[in-house]
Amino acid sequence: MSIYKSTTPTISTFNNPETYSPELIDDIKSVLIIGSGGLSIGQAGEFDYSGSQAIKALKEANKHTILINPNIATNQTSHSLADKIYYLPVTPEYITYIIERERPDGILLTFGGQTGLNCGVELDQSGVLAKYNVKVLGTPIKTLITSEDRDLFAQALKEINIPTAESVACETVDEALEAAAKIKYPVIVRSAYALGGLGSGFANSAEEMKQLASQSLSLAPQILVEKSLKGWKEVEYEVVRDRVGNCITVCNMENFDPLGVHTGDSIVFAPSQTLSDEEYHMLRSAAIKIIRHLGVIGECNVQYALQPNGLDYRVIEVNARLSRSSALASKATGYPLAYTAAKIALGYTLPELPNPITKTTVANFEPSLDYIVAKVPKWDLSKFQYVNRDIGSSMKSVGEVMAIGRNYEEAFQKALRQVDPTVLGFQGSDEFGDNLDKVLAEPTDRRVLAIGQALLHEGYSVDKIHELSNIDKWFLYKCNNIAKMYKELQQRNELNQLDKELLTKAKKLGFSDKQIAFCIDPNYKYSEFDVRNLRKSFGIIPFVKRIDTLAAEFPASTNYLYTTYNAVKSDVEFNENGMLVLGSGVYRIGSSVEFDWCAVNTAKALRDAGKKTIMINYNPETVSTDFDEVDRLYFEELSYERVMDIYELENSEGCVISVGGQLPQNIALPLFENGCKILGTSPVDIDRAEDRHKFSTILDSIHVGQPEWSELSSVDEAKVFANRVGYPVLIRPSYVLSGAAMSVVTDECDLEAKLTLASDVSQDHPVVMSKFILGAQEIDVDAVAHDGQVLVHAISEHIENAGVHSGDASLVLPPQHLSDKVKLELKDIADKVAKAWKITGPFNMQIIKDGDKPLKVIECNIRASRSFPFVSKVLGVNFIDIAVRSFLGGDHVPKPVDLMMNKKYDYVATKVPQFSFTRLAGADPYLGVEMASTGEVASFGKNEIESYWTAMQSTMNFHVPLPPCGILFGGDLTKEDLGTVAKNIAPLNYNLYVTTEEAKQYLESHIESGHDVKIIEFPKNDKRKLRELFQKYDIKTVFNLASKRAENTADLDYQMRRNAIDFAIPLFNEPKTSVLFSKALAAHVGEKLKALESNEIIIPEEVHTWEEYVGHRAN
Repeated sequence: MSIYKSTTPTISTFNNPETYSPELIDDIKSVLIIGSGGLSIGQAGEFDYSGSQAIKALKEANKHTILINPNIATNQTSHSLADKIYYLPVTPEYITYIIERERPDGILLTFGGQTGLNCGVELDQSGVLAKYNVKVLGTPIKTLITSEDRDLFAQALKEINIPTAESVACETVDEALEAAAKIKYPVIVRSAYALGGLGSGFANSAEEMKQLASQSLSLAPQILVEKSLKGWKEVEYEVVRDRVGNCITVCNMENFDPLGVHTGDSIVFAPSQTLSDEEYHMLRSAAIKIIRHLGVIGECNVQYALQPNGLDYRVIEVNARLSRSSALASKATGYPLAYTAAKIALGYTLPELPNPITKTTVANFEPSLDYIVAKVPKWDLSKFQYVNRDIGSSMKSVGEVMAIGRNYEEAFQKALRQVDPTVLGFQGSDEFGDNLDKVLAEPTDRRVLAIGQALLHEGYSVDKIHELSNIDKWFLYKCNNIAKMYKELQQRNELNQLDKELLTKAKKLGFSDKQIAFCIDPNYKYSEFDVRNLRKSFGIIPFVKRIDTLAAEFPASTNYLYTTYNAVKSDVEFNENGMLVLGSGVYRIGSSVEFDWCAVNTAKALRDAGKKTIMINYNPETVSTDFDEVDRLYFEELSYERVMDIYELENSEGCVISVGGQLPQNIALPLFENGCKILGTSPVDIDRAEDRHKFSTILDSIHVGQPEWSELSSVDEAKVFANRVGYPVLIRPSYVLSGAAMSVVTDECDLEAKLTLASDVSQDHPVVMSKFILGAQEIDVDAVAHDGQVLVHAISEHIENAGVHSGDASLVLPPQHLSDKVKLELKDIADKVAKAWKITGPFNMQIIKDGDKPLKVIECNIRASRSFPFVSKVLGVNFIDIAVRSFLGGDHVPKPVDLMMNKKYDYVATKVPQFSFTRLAGADPYLGVEMASTGEVASFGKNEIESYWTAMQSTMNFHVPLPPCGILFGGDLTKEDLGTVAKNIAPLNYNLYVTTEEAKQYLESHIESGHDVKIIEFPKNDKRKLRELFQKYDIKTVFNLASKRAENTADLDYQMRRNAIDFAIPLFNEPKTSVLFSKALAAHVGEKLKALESNEIIIPEEVHTWEEYVGHRAN
């Protein structure tokens, strides 16, 4: 029975404000919102944005909001939004504890990605929701199950004569092989109840099918085998429906890549560019028919495959929840989908809701666009060893950008630069050699460069590229327009040969100043500054246009802006002189949602101080690009050229560059040198910290320790240094984020190989080499200073030893193993560094503690770090708020406080990394100085063990191994760690397994007699046999503590690590965390078993709100 009583349309608030009374669901006072947990590939920042909007909508309706989300880095998990926040695992078990404790009236399942949806289905089926009378708001569970279960879905669509791809649901490998033979190869395999195409792929033969099916079935209970429609067009519609059946399509999008590439890994354009009117309306009508038939209440997206030269189509899937596409559609159209969906879930109808962006229209209208939007994915595959770089039906990208232009060329070139600032726009690359045709036909993350190479340098025709790639010729002709402009510009050898007409034409096609300088002389005889000066002397400056959702047909005063050269006047007056805040740009490994939290909080603090704010960012997944966070929002590039354009147009009061991670930092100096007023630490001082040579020299001058170092310009010098200090040594270039091209070198051969790699990274900056200290403890210090005086600081301990990148390390705060003496020394170093670099604003240091030897600084970033949200929320003091007050100076600056020495804490929080190795086929899950994690989660507890136990369960798809299951051991037998783990868990009644006699003897020497260690035969390259082995021995956790990376993929330790990941089994691959988890198992697995076996609900001790732990409502 529906919780929505009436299906009769109601009167709009606009028509009759006096008698207006919406028919909302009865008795909904408090609502539990399910968050999505740590950011991972396929489920990232878009749920921070949609979840935050949902809470805003509920608060407007005066609902009490309870949130469960362990992702401490997000905006959603802030008290300025939710009333109560639980940093706990998003699992049916923990959600049940919260329901028992809070007794919410309603629950929202569709704002937490696949994680939230799967939990909701399980809670419904286990009877928990019925037992506590919790109403599911929005799309009913039955519809969610139908849209997720591939068989039910195909059946439902058959009832209304909507074609789906022919498919067979299979639960075993044999069934899958049989189905493929019946449908005929090539086929595609998809898993039910999985996110981002996890466990899916294409098979062209029975052999490929066998491998793929066995892996997919380890990730999901059911897979679908379907006929492959590779090469068809892929089109998406975002649809909204309310409880009375009003339906609108908010946005339709078309993929540049034909079917065969997951939509999250596709370049996408909105609105669709190549559909005829007939095709557009055919698919629109089908989408509305589907959503009505399924009974969706809220938002959903429909994905189609469309025959490239006919009217045949298939529905690929329907997501009856907020998704990555809905975040993109919201930002592309200016229609707040998540906000509207949350209101609809409460019972509002579309005509009743005003559009909060325009304020002059109702939500029951379809946006019209007078611009074009390009979305391009960001991959970070180069960070992984042995990773497969092909892109296909399983998503691999870690983020995406969105660019807005008045034509295809402008939007596309902007987007390509946003993904990677070193790229000039649409361009080629000579990396492909003879493989160019192969890359065009079989997409990798580099395919767009291959198209550029083919058009710009290899003389390929549009027809030839189309034949190889199946990309629609319309897109390729547009790319060719850019290629023609390149050639026209290349005919000019001097800057003074550029006339106004040609320069204007190039700017209209999205060429940047730097790109134009390169076209005239590839050796950069002219700089982008020269082109800028010439352009401005001709009076060629960009215009600012508004996204108003109405294609300028009605007056609407939105603050949602972009720049273009394809216009004749700007839509806004420049009279606010707002403060610029530079956002973090695209999410990538090393820079993610934590910097968005920093940017949003900066804007908030500036607004609280009475300042007008302007945000520049281009990431559609973020809260910072939401319409109501700032006074003006520019969806624009974070390049020197664009930031300076906006700064000059707006006549800004100042610019904040220290809260968006490394990207704004890299343009700080040119901005400053060209007259931009930078708030906080001077970019000249920032440069003295970013440049390794200057940095190390200053540390020496203020008597702060650091590992021995030297600046190198040749391999021979490097060898002399390494032999003097002794291996291992660390090589690092200047200006890096997340350890790019940093490497630890263990001997001379390694040194020669690695040095060539690092030198390529930064030709302008020499390479610095330092002694690498083995087995030392690493400590993070986050702080805020004003005029060189520290105002607040936080000291977080790493659980892992130094050598694991700080972004992949588990952080403990307050520190549990540091003496007061060490804490005072750390504060002393922070004071000296703040003074030497004249710091005003945020900074972060990483410090090494090697036994009782003097502390050594290994890194200092004069900007907010990725741990700022963590330390702010754990200590209950907002570090960004204090940083903004230090920027503003004067009376705004608070008095210094010591949060580490003068305050006692009766709780501990642990932040652990969220990895996405499952998505990256072949990648070696080994931790080193290059960062590999895509997100983080954190939990509180009364001590370190309790908080780590809860935090580990908060990582995605983590299942606690329950005795008597099997645990597999492997790795380095020369150290004690593996033995300590075995010793801690042997008494708990697990079955212990190893793969060699040597490992068996080693483990037996560490555990008490009476506990068996069994050897199992490990079939290396046979996925199916491996799967049977893991099932036969019921292996539920793998501890593999190898001392170094695998030399090749035949390495037994690599095979063990990789297969644990492929079969979704928890893997512990680092000594310190392995030992800590074994202690946590010993302390907590008994009570976990008791709770799971009990008929009563036993709430564990760690189930408390953030406010209960910290003792006040921190913001």
